Amino acid sequence: MTAQISPTPADIRAYRAENAKLRERDIAANLGISEAALVAAEVGLTATRIDSHPNRLLERVKELGEVMALTRNESAVHEKIGEFETIKIADHVSLTLGENMDMRIFNTVWAHGFAVTKKDGDNERLSLQYFDKAGDAVFKLHLRPTSNVDAYRALVADLCLDDQSQDFTAETLASSEEDDPSVTQESLRDQWSKMTDTHQFFGMLKKLKIGRARAIRIVGEDYAWKLADGAVADMLRAAADAGTAIMCFVANRGMVQIHGGPISNVQPMGPWINIMDPSFHLHLRQDHIAEAWAVRKPTVDGTVTSFEAFNAKGEMIIQFFGKRKEGGGERADWRAIVEALPRAQTSVAA
Repeated sequence: MTAQISPTPADIRAYRAENAKLRERDIAANLGISEAALVAAEVGLTATRIDSHPNRLLERVKELGEVMALTRNESAVHEKIGEFETIKIADHVSLTLGENMDMRIFNTVWAHGFAVTKKDGDNERLSLQYFDKAGDAVFKLHLRPTSNVDAYRALVADLCLDDQSQDFTAETLASSEEDDPSVTQESLRDQWSKMTDTHQFFGMLKKLKIGRARAIRIVGEDYAWKLADGAVADMLRAAADAGTAIMCFVANRGMVQIHGGPISNVQPMGPWINIMDPSFHLHLRQDHIAEAWAVRKPTVDGTVTSFEAFNAKGEMIIQFFGKRKEGGGERADWRAIVEALPRAQTSVAA
């Protein structure tokens, strides 16, 4: 069997020029390369390699003013527009807090960084783009019309690396999620019932060595119930109609990006369901959702309900909560929306 030969940077640029109307992710997929390899092929032309450590960006990101922050996975794109406010830099998990920029950043995952310039007629579109070792996008920061371009150029100059190679070699990343098939419903329910904070959920899964999707499937209907197809669109429209403040989480290996607040402009387009509000955009592939669940977790402030959607591999695509303050109970309007969603029909053997 002949090994596949990766295209050279020149081949990549030529294909890109011939298919200028294709989305970058589609170009990369067609060539059998990562998105980072696509960007790296432009180094010295429209891209510059920069220090990829997120803390180097966080130390100066406020200087840029208003920006658009983009975090995505295979099925959801989460965009927030605004300025960075509170930034807490740490060795392993840094975070940002504020009206618009609410993020959890897993520092060791960020492996490659680029400053990218694109021509849009007479205008330049400037961005900082970060990728993991596999070449998958972790985070992108796009300048806006009011952004401080001088601060951006100074930042790029200071973060510029000596290595400005156009080559990119992707590493294979193993799944970090454990899933022990011997975990029983009884042991899971025992641990689940003892939670006092939603942030303990991940630790519980790790302790039991069970995957998130399987835990939700087996815990029992008093804690989690499967929703009918199309539930995410129903939920978003209901939240928009009611003016309910929600929290929307989209994550990948290196990032969690959060929207907190009401939504209004919900627009379907083909397989996508979109939110197009002034400071928040969401683009979600409904056809990638294999399972959607309503999930209840106990806390010291009462039960908290989430909406969680998974792909066919059991990977979480997106998660929603009702927006609440620490120490406050769950919003009644959010709980009512989730509980009113149609449940999946269970098949009964003849």
